[in-house]
Formats: sequence, structure tokens, C-alpha cells
Amino acid sequence: MSTPVLLSVAWAIAATVVALMPMRLQFPPGILLLLAAPVLIVWLGAAHGWLWALAGLAAFVSMFRRPLRHFWSKMRGVSTGGPQA
Repeated sequence: MSTPVLLSVAWAIAATVVALMPMRLQFPPGILLLLAAPVLIVWLGAAHGWLWALAGLAAFVSMFRRPLRHFWSKMRGVSTGGPQA
């Protein structure tokens, strides 16, 4: 297996482990995983073709759909449904 495939598999396992952690401990490793994913997806696409990168992007969006939805709402200026101040 190539290096980007091995690192992508390790990323998926790390994301699963982080998801099993208590919510208060998920934030720092979750941010690192969120930042590392685009790099891995582009590397995977450059090494194996953009169809595989598209599959990796779909998996990434599926796994991080709630944080991505939260950040998208924040960028648009829409309330995220948190406690009212």
C-alpha cells in the first residue's frame, strides 16, 4: 500500500478513537484531524486519481458533518441553536 493510503487509514482509525472519547476531550484532537483531512485527501488524489479523492471527501464530510455544519452556519452568521445570551 502507498503512504497516502496508509495515512488515510490511520486517520480514519484516529477519528474513530476520538469519537469514542468524552466530548470535553474530543476538541483538540478533532481540530487536528479536521485540519489534516484536506491534506490527506489532496495527497490521495494526486497519488491515486481524483475519483479516490472524491470518495475520501465524501467519507470526510460524512464523518464531520456536524462540525462542518456548525462552522458553515457561523460563517454565514446564522444562529447555531446554542444557549441564548
